[in-house]
Formats: sequence, structure tokens, C-alpha cells
Amino acid sequence: MIGSHLLAVTLGFFLDQLIGDPPNWPHPVRWIGTYITKLTTAMNKGSKRNAKGFFLLLLVVLPAVLLAALLTVTAYWWHPAAGVAVEAILIAIGLAQKSLCDAALEVAKPLTAGDIKEARVKLSWIVGRDTEGLDESEITRGVVETVSENISDGITAPLFFAFLLGAPGIWLYKAVNTLDSMVGYKDERFSQFGTASAHADDVLNFIPARITGALILILSKNEGGIPLRERFEGWRMDAQKHPSPNSGFLEAATAWQLGVQLGGTNTYKGIVSHRPEFGPNLQKLTSVHINQTLVQLKRASFGVWTLGIIIGGISYVIA
Repeated sequence: MIGSHLLAVTLGFFLDQLIGDPPNWPHPVRWIGTYITKLTTAMNKGSKRNAKGFFLLLLVVLPAVLLAALLTVTAYWWHPAAGVAVEAILIAIGLAQKSLCDAALEVAKPLTAGDIKEARVKLSWIVGRDTEGLDESEITRGVVETVSENISDGITAPLFFAFLLGAPGIWLYKAVNTLDSMVGYKDERFSQFGTASAHADDVLNFIPARITGALILILSKNEGGIPLRERFEGWRMDAQKHPSPNSGFLEAATAWQLGVQLGGTNTYKGIVSHRPEFGPNLQKLTSVHINQTLVQLKRASFGVWTLGIIIGGISYVIA
């Protein structure tokens, strides 16, 4: 059973890289999002919103996990090959390596060609900040920060839970992560209702984010020429500056590995927001750093897959 599971994870991992998420195909995350929207409209009002937010978490996560488990168990019961195929597809759908790379390249192509106006438009598709008036360096920063944060959310964290719990594990993670992206805000509307979802996402990302950050530093090319020990020290210190308990470990790793500075001032619907800076700031950000960040993404993702195969293989031998 362990061997079939490892095969399914491997097939899912590489299938995502090959096919990704075709834009016109139905996707479970969109269905989960629609479901969350309807529940939020019905539940996010009146008193006891913290408790209601906790029930929202259960009402979204349990069906996602149970459905994935039902599909997987039924397929394995019918035939081992069918089980591997179904589990692999469910895992591939839960990963986002190709789609994340494609989104970043959509910005990088016009930016490299000198079409700043088009690059700003394409950047606005993947970030929440205002993009009008941004120069090459700031456009690049937007892409690099987005890719860095989403290496864990979109690839390594769901892959981690796929190794740990199979298809039900990856959809446990995707349900929680989708909830966090929709209700996990600290504004007036969601500060209470989204608390449970935000905390659950923080817990699930705690280990994957740190593993991913460390792998970025170990496996990627040292573009800044900084010794590994110094990079690790800078990474750990800068990661603590981030308001998120996990995202800082990803952005700081990228900044120190590239030898650049991330963070700084952003504008959201005209409102200026300043975030702490990360990294040694040895060179100015250019479009080249987008491709370097994508290389980091691929190496860290492959690193997590390799670790999962090694640990899973040892478990298989012992069992």
C-alpha cells in the first residue's frame, strides 16, 4: 500500500508539471470557493462569530476530506491500478507548480521586452497591490514575492500532506488554505469569523514553510555570493519580521539566496502599506530575478518530493 501511495504522489507531482490547471477545466478549488461564499453569506452575521467561523471550518474541511477519501478508497477497492490513477489525479489537481510558473512568466515576458505597461496589467492579475506607476524593479518585486509565498501554499505544503495522508491529506490542506484566502483577514468583516481558518492555515503551513525555505537556501544557486551560514542567519532573523508566522520564511529565503531586498511599500486601493524589508540588498531587482525565483521554486519542490520519496521508501522497507 505504501508503494502504491508513493507511486500515486509521484505521478501526481509530475502530472501537474506537465498539464497544470487548464483555465477552462472545472476545478475543485473553485467549487470549494463557491461553497465558502454561500456559507459565509449565511453565517457571518450576528453574534458568536468566532464559533460560527469554527463551524465554517468544519463544514468546508470535512466534506472535502471525506469525498477525497471515498473516491480513493473506492478506486483502490475496485483495482490497485485504478486506485493509483485516481489518487494521482486528485493530487495533481491539488498542486499548482505549472500554473504558478505560467502566471509569473506572463509578467516576465512583457517586462523583459520593455513593455512596462503590459507587465503592470499582467502583474495586477496575480497580486492585490496597485500596479499603476510601478517600474521594472517594483514589478519584479511583486512577482518574486508572490511566487515565494505561493511555493508553500501551492506546491510544497500540499505535497507534504499528500505524502503524509494521501489524497485526503492534500484536500484537507487545500480546503483550509482556500478558507484562509477568503475569510482569513483581520479586517472588520472577518476579524472574528475568519480566526479559526487563519489559525488552521498557520498550523498546517508551519513545517512545510520552514522546510521549503531551508531547501531554497540549500538547493538553489547562490546568486548573492553570500556564505551559506550567513544566509541561514539572515534568513532566520528576517523571517521573524513578517506579519505572517510562515510567509517570512519563504520571502526571506528568496531574498537572501538572490542577494536582493524584498518587502517595502505597497499601495492597496490607494492606501499605502509598509512591510518590513528582507534580504541583503546587494543588487537591484530586474526581470532576470523572476526566472531565478522560478528556478528556486522548481528545486525546492523537487527537494520536498525527494525527501518524501526517501522517507516513504524507508517506511516501506521497514514495514
